[in-house]
Amino acid sequence: MGIVYRRRLRRQAIAGNDNNDEQQDDYDDEEEEGEEGEEEDYQSSKTSSPSIDYLSTTTESSYDKAKAIGQEVMKKVPMSPWVVIIITIIVLLILSMCLACFVRRVCRKIWKKKGLKGGKGIDLQSVKTFGLHKEKVQPDIDVLTQNMEDNEDVGYKQTEIANLGKLEYSIDYDFQKQELKVEVIQAQELPAMDMSGTSDPYVKLYIFPDKKKKFETKVHRKTLNPVFNETFIFKSLPYGEIGGKTLVFAVYDFDRFSRHDQIGEVQIPLNTVDLGKIIREIKDLIPPPGEREAENKLGDICFSLRYVPTAGKLTVTILEAKNLKKMDVGGLSDPYVKLSIMMNGKRLKKKKTSIKKCTLNPYYNESFTFEVPFEQIQKVQLIVTVVDYDRIGTSEPIGKVLLGCNATGSELRHWSDMLASPRRPIAQWHSLKDAEDEKTS
Repeated sequence: MGIVYRRRLRRQAIAGNDNNDEQQDDYDDEEEEGEEGEEEDYQSSKTSSPSIDYLSTTTESSYDKAKAIGQEVMKKVPMSPWVVIIITIIVLLILSMCLACFVRRVCRKIWKKKGLKGGKGIDLQSVKTFGLHKEKVQPDIDVLTQNMEDNEDVGYKQTEIANLGKLEYSIDYDFQKQELKVEVIQAQELPAMDMSGTSDPYVKLYIFPDKKKKFETKVHRKTLNPVFNETFIFKSLPYGEIGGKTLVFAVYDFDRFSRHDQIGEVQIPLNTVDLGKIIREIKDLIPPPGEREAENKLGDICFSLRYVPTAGKLTVTILEAKNLKKMDVGGLSDPYVKLSIMMNGKRLKKKKTSIKKCTLNPYYNESFTFEVPFEQIQKVQLIVTVVDYDRIGTSEPIGKVLLGCNATGSELRHWSDMLASPRRPIAQWHSLKDAEDEKTS
């Protein structure tokens, strides 16, 4: 029994070894077949999809991968060159906009940081008490007073330094003839009064306080350094009376359509100069005294002149007047304008405008025509007189303007411009002058 059992166990062991050998052989055969199949699959995959294997096994950067993908897409999708150019431009624009936004955001952060750093004018943490904070924010009253005084001194110095230009002149008194000969030589460094950066200067001469006789130089256009070289003579000036008078040179900027602006003036008290010799000096212009000029101001009037040589007609259009002298008790006037044509001291024709009640700035816009032959236009004079109407008594003249070939100053220029521009109305403002106390009914 034991022998049989042992034989049976031996047979089973031998049979088990044989089976294991067969299984091992089968396993080896399967492995060889599997390896051959994998090699065949690898070769087939390598030949079928080289691009995928290239992309999967490459070790280059992401930019190269994107470039390779783009090239593959370009090969598979047909596009014309101009489409590619447009797409490229759009992409570049988008990139530039993104870059600009990024730079702007970074710069804004930097500016904010700088602003916070620069805004440390008052550090509340460093100020321990409210009293100290008050001293830093609010200055002392004494300091403010001192600053105000300093500012006033600076302003006074600035007004004092303001340059109005210089005037060169000469004075010669003749004791035998009792005449004062004055020569206006030139002006220098005048300020610009016009928008073009220049001025149209001329000089008025008169003796204060009489102001009975006035002279004017010619207007020099568009210059700040005019050379006049004009001589004027004041007659009937006894030596005993000349000491209380003042010679005034008033420099003006000519303006055809508005009031002439005074640039400055030079005052020469005749009792301070040696009249026994010829005096030639250069003096700085000083600002004009507004109060004295306002007291003696009679007003301004604007009118136009038009002359037609072929028809022999002179048309005068009275436009308006302003800043007239107060003639009534209530501080107003009742002005009207009287026009007179004179020749050889005789009045040929006369016309009047309507009366404007209770005003110092009347507006007329009324035209009047006179028949003046061409042969007489250089001989006649036009007198424009502004009169204050008085219903009860006699009407009093406020002031007048004398025009003609024998006139001077702006009046002569207006008359000359009218003759030089026939059939064309020439308008201009004029300052009223003393009417020599003539009465008008």
